[in-house]
Amino acid sequence: MTASTLTDSQTTPTKTLYHWQPANWEDYLAYRDDKTNDRMRLFFHLNRLLVIDMGWEGINHATINELFSMLFILWFIQKPEQIFSSLGGCLLEKSPKQSGAPDLVLYLGENYPRWQEGEPRLIDLNRWQVPNLVGEVSDTTLATDLDEKKKLYADMGIPEYWVIDVRGLRVFAFQLQSNGIYQQSDTSLALAGMPISLLEQTLARLKEGTNGSAAAWFGQQIGNLKTE
Repeated sequence: MTASTLTDSQTTPTKTLYHWQPANWEDYLAYRDDKTNDRMRLFFHLNRLLVIDMGWEGINHATINELFSMLFILWFIQKPEQIFSSLGGCLLEKSPKQSGAPDLVLYLGENYPRWQEGEPRLIDLNRWQVPNLVGEVSDTTLATDLDEKKKLYADMGIPEYWVIDVRGLRVFAFQLQSNGIYQQSDTSLALAGMPISLLEQTLARLKEGTNGSAAAWFGQQIGNLKTE
């Protein structure tokens, strides 16, 4: 890693950066606006850029990513009065300082992003409120998900952040404190009253079954769970 920012002579928008590199907002925009990079996930924070070429998702990552989408639906079926929108994979952008593309993006309430014809295909955080929860499904990216991305989402002001450890079948849940720093929590804020241990128990069931059977088990458990 060099101390200078990226330039045209150092890299091109088709080059994947698997480690955070010094960069400026214009470098980030070059990647974002390159139409050949539609499977790349972009992260920009503190004048550093991370570009991850997802390619085809691995089975384990896809299994858990889809599982958590199902868990959100099952949870909010129990709370029909709660409006929610799951927008996992969308690019969150707060120009000209921050950008990220988390695996999980959850909005609660009526003020969720809506795309209109002619607008960029991203969530503009200068226009929309931040999500109530974001999460990363961590197969090969656990170290940065618990470090640089954690700081990124905290600086964005996102109230809750989950890191799902694919290999360890663990869930790290963090809630944003008044000092702007995440603190680990054993219960969810967005899914009010839900113990994080229940998510880990659900993940453990993947050792013996599918994400569908794990989700069904989760649905049975929350039926008897006392929440706020």
